[in-house]
Amino acid sequence: MRTHPWRKSSYSAQGANCLYVSALDNAAIRLRESDEPDTILTTNPAALSALIRSAKAGQLDHLGEG
Repeated sequence: MRTHPWRKSSYSAQGANCLYVSALDNAAIRLRESDEPDTILTTNPAALSALIRSAKAGQLDHLGEG
């Protein structure tokens, strides 16, 4: 299985707290954060798309409360 190089999100500022994305040949998507590069989340395009749509619609805003 060949992995593609990590790409930094265009929304990440210069410095810390950057999000990196990489795709695998089997259509899996890997995500990692610059402060913990050894912690890698793996998902598929459909699940990531649903997460992004929910976040944009404000459906996850309550998770930051507390």
